[in-house]
Amino acid sequence: MPEEPDAERQEPVELSVVIPMYNEEEVLPALVSRVRPVLDALGVAHEVVAVDDGSVDRTAELLAAFRLGWPELRVVALRRNSGHQAALTAGLDRAAGAYVVSLDADLQDPPEKIPEMLALARAEGLDIVYGVRADRSSDTGFKRWTAGVYYRLMRRLAGPSVTAQAGDFRLLSRAAVEALKALPDQQRVYRLLVPWLGFPSGQVTYERAPRTAGRTKYPLGRMIRLAVDSVTGFSAAPLRIATWLGAGAFLVCLGLLVYTLTAFALGRTVPGWTSLFTGIVFIGAVQLICVGLLGEYVGRIYTAVQNRPTYFVRHDTAAIPSDAASSSEGPSGDGAVADVGPGGPRVPLPRR
Repeated sequence: MPEEPDAERQEPVELSVVIPMYNEEEVLPALVSRVRPVLDALGVAHEVVAVDDGSVDRTAELLAAFRLGWPELRVVALRRNSGHQAALTAGLDRAAGAYVVSLDADLQDPPEKIPEMLALARAEGLDIVYGVRADRSSDTGFKRWTAGVYYRLMRRLAGPSVTAQAGDFRLLSRAAVEALKALPDQQRVYRLLVPWLGFPSGQVTYERAPRTAGRTKYPLGRMIRLAVDSVTGFSAAPLRIATWLGAGAFLVCLGLLVYTLTAFALGRTVPGWTSLFTGIVFIGAVQLICVGLLGEYVGRIYTAVQNRPTYFVRHDTAAIPSDAASSSEGPSGDGAVADVGPGGPRVPLPRR
């Protein structure tokens, strides 16, 4: 049976900390032991929104156990694994704080920097405070190189507002959160969306630590997917690249045509087989690249037209009036309505 909702809060929440997690049973004890003292020492009303992204290990069980002694811990459980950015979206959509900090569960980004972020935002009236990795020596050489390439590429395509070496560890004001919630994007990449808003921002630096426990949730395949989503979601440059490749291929074809006619006139058509074969292979490769680039954009259009929700919430342990009519009653809810992500309809769930 789902847990009973928390009692309705009597005071406004000043700070929400959103932590997406997927199969993080190994790191959860260390995460709680570091995050809770930091937030308790702040002396402000706060909540920790742990978004369980369809974990298949003991993550949900451990979260339920920690909640027994930590009333500020709030668990938002998704019905299936929807991905890191979708889980982050679910947390931002439901966070109630005047300021919202997003933090990964692996503790590579130090929660001890949260008070500094909050103090900077208050002192300078900032809507966004980025956590910037000043030292990534704990990462592998390959990871540092690919990260450098990614941020240089994003700054060229999406503009200089993209903060180099800033991941998903950041503080957002309520105004910034509401602006993000109003955006229609379904395949979200927050490290590009947040700078695009143009809100006043600052940064704090820190040394990136090794993962405390467990396995990375961003292997090479997901890193490539993130890069593709970043490029196709924020720039039409790949389409222009396809245009230039087509123009170059056309010029090569003209050159080959001149060569072919000359060889024919001189009676040397057989020796031209190598150049002909090379030309066909080259043109075929260019066409496949162009079709692939077009396919990425068509795929994004198809996803937008489908208008499917980014995520489904199975249950939320907090009792917030705005959620009462839309959140599901849990796996065995009778005639419940699933709460869905931005852009998605409220979907009636089947009775059981």
